[in-house]
Amino acid sequence: MARRSRHRLLLLLLRYLVVALDYHKACGFSDPKDHHVVTAIEYQEVILACKYPKKTVSSRLEWKKLGRGISFVYYQQALQGAFKDRAELIDFSIRIKNVTRNDAGKYRCEISAPSEQGQNLAEDTVTLEVLVAPAVPSCEVPSSALSGTTVELRCQDKEGNPAPEYTWFKDGIRLSGNPRLDAQSTNSSYTMNAKSGSLQFNAVSKLDSGEYSCEARNSVGHRKCPGKRMQVDDLNISGIIAAVVVVAIVISLCGLGVCYAQRKGYFSKETSFQKSGSASKAPTMSENDFKHTKSFII
Repeated sequence: MARRSRHRLLLLLLRYLVVALDYHKACGFSDPKDHHVVTAIEYQEVILACKYPKKTVSSRLEWKKLGRGISFVYYQQALQGAFKDRAELIDFSIRIKNVTRNDAGKYRCEISAPSEQGQNLAEDTVTLEVLVAPAVPSCEVPSSALSGTTVELRCQDKEGNPAPEYTWFKDGIRLSGNPRLDAQSTNSSYTMNAKSGSLQFNAVSKLDSGEYSCEARNSVGHRKCPGKRMQVDDLNISGIIAAVVVVAIVISLCGLGVCYAQRKGYFSKETSFQKSGSASKAPTMSENDFKHTKSFII
């Protein structure tokens, strides 16, 4: 019984596959072509090809850009949106002039055409990748530093595609990724990260003073930031000690002055003077007293 039920189940599955294949042929659906990627340099032109065997008068074509929302590129026999003035249709393909980084993304062409089996539908997907040269990188270089401290210089570009790699220059001379192998390097304690663009001195010295600049480079192009000077000075210990001594002397003199004034009684005299001054004030004469005094004199 178990074998018979298995045979019946297999027969049902085979019938289902046959019916599905017949329906696929009758409706004329064709499998999507292999997904392919097209690369273009920004501000140049590119062709998004829709691989379909032959264009007929009754063929209906639509191009769409996929993403968070679907937007039409070619619809009702006309280019749409931003492609209206800088693209043209070549058979089923689209040639975009002056490509920008905003054009990057996934596109799909959809074609419908009548056939003997019915309506034939086909689609093809193309991914457009736009290569962008780096902009002038942002360089962070401290203007001053103390000898023996840790100092980090930063370089970054946010526009390049693919992501650029970074190289640092000191006084116009390129710094090696490995300072120990660089005969021109006077400090073997720095580390340079070409991916992140950082240049770090674990213990900076006076010999590291100079003008630093950074270059961002990828397969499309390269840009360099203006040079910025970093001045490294030694820590002036004798100057710090002298300043501390001077401050201590000033505080001591002020304290001695206060003690001397207290011993001489300057603060007590001032207080007693204020009290005596308030006590020696003459009493005011009333109007009646003034009349009695006047009559007595007369």
